[in-house]
Amino acid sequence: MEKLTKIFKKHKGYARMQEIRNLGIHPRDMAKAVSEGIITKVKPGLYKLVDYPWDEHGSFADVCNSHKKAVICLTSAADYHELTTFNPSYITAAVPHNTPNFKLDYPPIQVYFFPHIYYETGIEVIDTESGLIKIYNQEKTLCDLFRYRNKIGDDIVIESIRNYLKQKKRDINKLVSYADKLSVKEKILPFIKAIVG
Repeated sequence: MEKLTKIFKKHKGYARMQEIRNLGIHPRDMAKAVSEGIITKVKPGLYKLVDYPWDEHGSFADVCNSHKKAVICLTSAADYHELTTFNPSYITAAVPHNTPNFKLDYPPIQVYFFPHIYYETGIEVIDTESGLIKIYNQEKTLCDLFRYRNKIGDDIVIESIRNYLKQKKRDINKLVSYADKLSVKEKILPFIKAIVG
């Protein structure tokens, strides 16, 4: 089992069945490691090491590792950027519009299918203790929140824009530019004017 755990540690706690087979580990050893609670299955073909120093972003890393195009978005991104006090019970992730659906047993996720321009804009790649995560930056997250305002609710959207505009590192020009590009400028501008003055 030591050889197996070394493989996982080398890949920040994750490994795919194909990689493990290629390194000479038999599937029965994998099954034994799962039954002993050494590793756990994230989705078919993807496993993670249980005893790994996962940080608070471990579930985001699970999502991003389970699908190479998954980007953390909406309420999960707002929570990450500390724009809202709302703590979602599931992770919101975006994938390109025509991507086949994907599901995870854990963590619970809600997948949004974004058209190309909405998907490509504002992606950041962040290196966390739990591995690389793809997440939308603050400005793109705000645009998405306004775009899905009816579904998400006014409370979260208004709290997020207020908290963003209080920050010293805010970039209103970038926010307005994104809002224009993503067709939500008319929805966001009144809030900027009302809060900033």
